Amino acid sequence: MVERASTQAATNGKVVTAQRPEDIRNVVLVGHTGSGKTTLVEALAMETGAVTRAGRVEDGTCVSDYDDIEQRQHRSVQLSVVPVAWEGIKINLLDTPGYADFVGELRAGLRAADAALFIISAAAGAEGVGGQTLALWEECAAVGMPRALVITHLDAARADFDDMARTCAEMLGGGAADRVLPLHLPVYGEPGGDGHRPVVGLVDLLTERVFDYSAGLHTQTAPTADQSAAIEQARGRLLEGIIAESEDETLMDRYLEGEEIDLATVVTDLERAVARGTFHPILIAAPPPEGAREGLGMVEVLDLITRGFPTPAEHVVAASDPVHGSAPAGLACDPKAPLAAEVIRTTSDPYVGRLSLVRVFAGTLRPDETVHVCGHGQSGHDAPDHDHDLDERVGAVSAPFGKQQRPLAEVIAGDIACVSKLGHAETGDTLSARETPLLIEPWPMPEPLLPVAVQAHSKADEDKLSQGLSRLVAEDPTVLLEQNGQTHQLVLWCLGEAHRDVALERLRSRFGVQVDMIDHQVALRETFASTSSGRGRHVKQSGGHGQYAICEIEVNPLPGGSGIEFVDKVVGGVVPRQFIPSVEKGVRAQALRGVVAGYPLVDVRVTLYDGKSHSVDSSDAAFQTAGALALREAATAARLSLLEPIAEVSVTVPDDYVGAVLSDLSSRRGRVLGTEPTGPSSAARTVIRAEVPELELNRYAIDLRSLSHGAARFTRAYIRHEPMPQQLADGIRTKAGAPV
Repeated sequence: MVERASTQAATNGKVVTAQRPEDIRNVVLVGHTGSGKTTLVEALAMETGAVTRAGRVEDGTCVSDYDDIEQRQHRSVQLSVVPVAWEGIKINLLDTPGYADFVGELRAGLRAADAALFIISAAAGAEGVGGQTLALWEECAAVGMPRALVITHLDAARADFDDMARTCAEMLGGGAADRVLPLHLPVYGEPGGDGHRPVVGLVDLLTERVFDYSAGLHTQTAPTADQSAAIEQARGRLLEGIIAESEDETLMDRYLEGEEIDLATVVTDLERAVARGTFHPILIAAPPPEGAREGLGMVEVLDLITRGFPTPAEHVVAASDPVHGSAPAGLACDPKAPLAAEVIRTTSDPYVGRLSLVRVFAGTLRPDETVHVCGHGQSGHDAPDHDHDLDERVGAVSAPFGKQQRPLAEVIAGDIACVSKLGHAETGDTLSARETPLLIEPWPMPEPLLPVAVQAHSKADEDKLSQGLSRLVAEDPTVLLEQNGQTHQLVLWCLGEAHRDVALERLRSRFGVQVDMIDHQVALRETFASTSSGRGRHVKQSGGHGQYAICEIEVNPLPGGSGIEFVDKVVGGVVPRQFIPSVEKGVRAQALRGVVAGYPLVDVRVTLYDGKSHSVDSSDAAFQTAGALALREAATAARLSLLEPIAEVSVTVPDDYVGAVLSDLSSRRGRVLGTEPTGPSSAARTVIRAEVPELELNRYAIDLRSLSHGAARFTRAYIRHEPMPQQLADGIRTKAGAPV
């Protein structure tokens, strides 16, 4: 303890740096809201001496969840980085939000990290391992990211470590439960007045030592007789799980024959299996009690990170040459190589301006140097966005720590830092050397599917709205801005209600723009359901040059997707040739404005077959007006249909919720096209394809999450317009003040 205390004193308040990529570990913490990620980060920072009291830096602010919005909402809404040092290794702890609405911040943490700690709350039971946690586990598995689990809240009522460990193994083991096993067992103290027994220590299954935390310190004791029996059974299973992942194929045979395997060999195999992502140990952690310096399991978590998790040099990221269009190739994590870094997230600081959190994958980033900025842009396409293809000067480079920014002389490959004054670089953009521009393959971001229509609160807000929205979208790539040309609404597409609320709050507090939410409109259309005729008469004589135009038309319905066809069948010159385009122009203009409820008219053939003109008073404007009047008159005598957009929806849902999702889709007037299983058998998921009216999808992102406990996801794509049920159409026309 004396040696560790001196390390704490040496690191507190100082910038943590590393000289080699091998001395860096980048670890993202993943878990549900309330699982204890932020509490664990703060406890680890205190254990390493980065802070002297839980969760606080020198200025008294929080080391994590320091943002004003986070303080008001009492939950994480953005990625934060806390660098600490342990046994000569720099550890960048990336604390991510647990709420599903902020999965974009989580994806940024996954991109910046080389390994993941999944934080599982024992208080949540099996629900703590389901839904979003399971989906993210599979996503990390798909890219081969090493993972370990930390079980928290074992002091909660009805918390059971054995049940949680068994649930984790069954749900996350991918069909092989012996790949997810505990390294420790909890030691319980005397029961309190409520009968609950607190966790006061850990049993290390490999060394068979007991770590006693009952006095707030990390001390070692010998196991009792009762503990020895539990140790023997759990240790045997752990050894078999580790040896099964050993590169030495003879090791299992020797173990089964009764040979005592050297502990150093087992530990080495464990560390290699964890680094390869083939074995996932379960650890136990709890923050230090009031007045204590050491939290339960903190030393063990730090030791696993430094000894078992891979270095940045083992995490290969692909990049291509945007100039010559070369195929993506792996980047060498070498500080002497050409620079290649990625903007992980972007924020605005009221004093510093724009701050870019950057992960350096190759080379060395220094202050005041000029770099090349290249990005895919907000479209998400593979092709580079040429608006993000320029040279830009880097400002100050600093290490983030709470609200503080600690200056750095350089950032080597494998490390994470903040860069100021990158005016054009956005989240997801690549920073590279000017001489060798590179484009790093993007990490996939979730598609925002909750539409939020907004308008400026006042004239002053309207003047600042465009700039505020552009800055918001630059910071958060999971917010999509749409100016709908059909409904003329300004729409922000978000991931959920909490994401929406935070986006609007950032607009107000950071960018000084107040907006009001309004009802989101779906782009409806009108069409003729029967043939009709109309006569347009525009005759005015008021002294001087008059206006004279008469035209007669016939309107016929066409198949969906035909648009507007105009046919000239005038004979005898009753409508002079020069005015026929004028009639067409008037008809098309009126069709765009709508003929009954104000929605665009589509899929009709308009035939001009008769009319009259005047040698003096006829004009282009007069025949445009007459054409519009003729179309409106034809609409009054016809049976009209209101067309609504239909989307093809693909829902990926665990089998347990398939019935509920199918029932919900039916209640939304959806037509199910088919279902099919997907993914590994252990995941038990089904893809449901259906066609659903877009009017029924405005809140589907929220409702589906509630229906499936966050375990389902969906995509949507417009396919066509089709007639709306008459009862619904009549209601919309009545609301619009149009005749039914």
